[in-house]
Amino acid sequence: MVFVRTTPPRPVQVTAAFPELAPLARPAIRLHPRPGSPSVRDSSVGGPLLWPAGEPWPHCEDVHLHVDTGFRESLTEVRLQRRLQSRWRPDDRYPAYTPEEAALRERAAARLAERIEASPPRPAECPVPLLPVAQLFLRDIPLLRPPGRADLLQVLWCPYEHEPHYKPSTALFWRSAAEVGDILATPPEPYEADYPGYVPEPCVLAPEAITEYPNSLDLSPELQRMLEDWSRWQAAGAGVDSSYARYPGEFYSTHLANAPGWKVGGWPPWGRTDPILRHCAVCGAQMVPLLTIASREWGGGEGHSWAPQEEKATALAGSRGPGQFPSQPTGVEVGSTDNMQIYVCPTSPEHPHTDLIQ
Repeated sequence: MVFVRTTPPRPVQVTAAFPELAPLARPAIRLHPRPGSPSVRDSSVGGPLLWPAGEPWPHCEDVHLHVDTGFRESLTEVRLQRRLQSRWRPDDRYPAYTPEEAALRERAAARLAERIEASPPRPAECPVPLLPVAQLFLRDIPLLRPPGRADLLQVLWCPYEHEPHYKPSTALFWRSAAEVGDILATPPEPYEADYPGYVPEPCVLAPEAITEYPNSLDLSPELQRMLEDWSRWQAAGAGVDSSYARYPGEFYSTHLANAPGWKVGGWPPWGRTDPILRHCAVCGAQMVPLLTIASREWGGGEGHSWAPQEEKATALAGSRGPGQFPSQPTGVEVGSTDNMQIYVCPTSPEHPHTDLIQ
């Protein structure tokens, strides 16, 4: 990896203030995706995959929603708009397309016109090529527990919303990198996406191992009451902001529990719902978090405390321009700036996975 991102020390040492939480500590790896040009040999978000040339590219055969969201755009248009946004500066007028970008846009428009004139099936009614979401090598992400000789996880999704939960449909592939010979040079892509947020921006990673503690919703009633005892927080030291005196549990949830952003392992980021146990459809084992696909790398306001030390100034500055948020480097947005969590069976990662929006 060519760059480093470091989570700032937490304002309070959790287990010193609340030793009762020590048994609940879990390892996690924050991925810290940032826009770049990953290769097929790199761990990445939204980058090219080490995909065997002789293996069919996965397609989604599901029945897709027929209701137009009003946000559907071709992948070409999504990427062109992001290029424009990346060139915007507060003291400039909104940038124009370069001649090359204008030509690309015209070609995309011409292809759309041909499709409409020929009256083919709507793209959402055809088998849809899946989009790469993440590629993670065991050498970079040692928390992965791959089956057999596998040392590589590849995550893809269909960028259309699927009933009944209205989210992209995900697919996982475990493989041995050493067994991949010729590589598929030009994978197929879906024509469009339901939302621009379903089109990940190619990002390189700076994995960082951290220790996490449960979301307060995962704690027993006794532990939740303990976190609301302000006298315990006062005894913890000067790192506790007195503005949390009325609701000290919020200090724990905001600054000390599970980290935001893309990560492997750790604890689930509940909030949209109370905790929901997931069980393996094959063996019934309680499933464990594998990958968190996040809309934001850190939250607003006090949530900036999770922004890497190397990016503190950028985090505090907020948006740099239209569509440019330092906390959203991947361009991914699921739900209402929520997270998609992928769960796997601890007995066998090859058993069917499941996912959940939180």
